[in-house]
Amino acid sequence: MTDSRVTGVPSREPVAAFRGSVLCRRTPCALILAGPAADSERERLILTFTTSSRLPDLPQLPHSLVDPAVLALEDGRYRISSGAGDWVVDTASVHLHRDIGTAFHRAIPPRPAPLKKRLFWRTVLALAHDSLGKRLLLFIRRP
Repeated sequence: MTDSRVTGVPSREPVAAFRGSVLCRRTPCALILAGPAADSERERLILTFTTSSRLPDLPQLPHSLVDPAVLALEDGRYRISSGAGDWVVDTASVHLHRDIGTAFHRAIPPRPAPLKKRLFWRTVLALAHDSLGKRLLLFIRRP
């Protein structure tokens, strides 16, 4: 079974749905939408439309949109729908990135620093706090 979000085949389900305010940014050959995902509390989506030519092929969007959704049409075309309007993007490729950093860090907690390393840095910082300690550190550091 193929996923229409990957192949670009028209589908009733959106390729990407955002929640709240979404930033729209244009580069010479790309249009980038970045904002919170509608289907997740903490995840952010970054959707990039790229074209082989320069900007005139990409529509002029406002600097931000509220609750936009992106639907795949046919032949590499996508519709961006928002309360502010609808835009059709004719693009060479689309890249959807989902920032999963918070879920990753929640699943894999950070490892505590070893005791020797913690003691070393406490000692160095305590020495650096005092002028005599600074001189000692500079003396030790010399080749």
